[in-house]
Amino acid sequence: MKTLEQIASELAGYDPQALSADMVNSFLARLVEPVTGTEQVGIFEALGRVLARDVISPISVPPHDNSAMDGYAFDGAQLTTDAPLSLKVIGTALAGKAWAGQLRPGECVKIMTGAIMPAGLDTVVPQELTTLAGDQITIPPNVLQAGDNRRHLGEDLMQGQPALHTGELLGPAALGLLASLGLCSVTVLRRLKVAYFSTGDEILSLGEPPREGAVYDSNRYTVFGLLTRLGCQVIDMGVVPDQPQALEGAFVQAALQADAIITSGGVSVGEADYTKAMMKQLGDVAFWKIAMRPGRPMAVGRILNPKPTILFGLPGNPVAVMVTFLAFVRPALLQMMGCTRGAPPLLKAKSLEAIRKKPGRTEFQRGMVSTAPDGPLQVKTTGNQGSGVLSSMVQANGLIVLHHGQGNVAAGDEVDVMMFEGVI
Repeated sequence: MKTLEQIASELAGYDPQALSADMVNSFLARLVEPVTGTEQVGIFEALGRVLARDVISPISVPPHDNSAMDGYAFDGAQLTTDAPLSLKVIGTALAGKAWAGQLRPGECVKIMTGAIMPAGLDTVVPQELTTLAGDQITIPPNVLQAGDNRRHLGEDLMQGQPALHTGELLGPAALGLLASLGLCSVTVLRRLKVAYFSTGDEILSLGEPPREGAVYDSNRYTVFGLLTRLGCQVIDMGVVPDQPQALEGAFVQAALQADAIITSGGVSVGEADYTKAMMKQLGDVAFWKIAMRPGRPMAVGRILNPKPTILFGLPGNPVAVMVTFLAFVRPALLQMMGCTRGAPPLLKAKSLEAIRKKPGRTEFQRGMVSTAPDGPLQVKTTGNQGSGVLSSMVQANGLIVLHHGQGNVAAGDEVDVMMFEGVI
């Protein structure tokens, strides 16, 4: 297990007082490690879990050559390019059982989608391309090639080959794939346990009466939503006041239960609280000023007492919490979950407005992405971009990502966007 100092020594230009967003992710990728421990779960419980070992296909899919559509099956060698082909229909092949008859040249079988291809036949003509007269069909020339509309045995998966790989995050398609192999359960990594709490004497929990200078805690609920969407086992520890004994107890209790701890508030320079001091006392923690907006202050490292536990100390402003989570914490937690899937790709969209931007920091602006009448994506900001304006995060469906070296954006320029769908 590398110390923070050792990790920092591997990063050229590392400066905790002016850290780029890219370097934050490079640092975290070296800090965190996948959890160990597996469990067997049923298919209905496997959604969002991470595969612990390769799934080897016990069967071939499909298990036999079959028809890709309703039509007529025949030997494609009889096709010609300059004359219609007439064939006699001598039977019907239904899905679910093999047709047992024999065909001679000039004959065909009516066949349903998914039905086993009779022996010696390799081509299916869709019924809408044929003309039927009694028991004879006619296929016009130049509408079909030998082998058309046949699904081959093992075309999707061959028996004995990997169907899914270790580290895959199981989505709906993966569940269907497992079921298509006849598998009713799968081995996954255990859920990542994440404890979180808010800090500050000014924070009110829901149900408490309002008081002067105090605000209701929103961060606990947004972090809960983000962690739940990620598939983590969430340990909510509430609001912890700025008192050394209370903070120490919260960190110790969180470390005993969790693989990672997330706090919000108490990491800004000059804040009159004990959170940073307690982090230092109990662990190996770095305090960063990140060249980004919103956000900037962040603590990261390990709580070492009573056991090594990854720590993410996020800023206190509601939007800054969500942005730093999406940009940095979420990729790190996915790595801890054993997931090999990277961050979702950034998409290109045309900016509908000019956006002021200073080079030298990464900005994440809340945006509304839509499809332009002529097809490409377009985006506009949701208005007030203050780090405490949570309502603009609700209005947004993605973040406009303005990179470290990027300057002002003119209306019509392309920008990168990070979509929220399926993430928050």
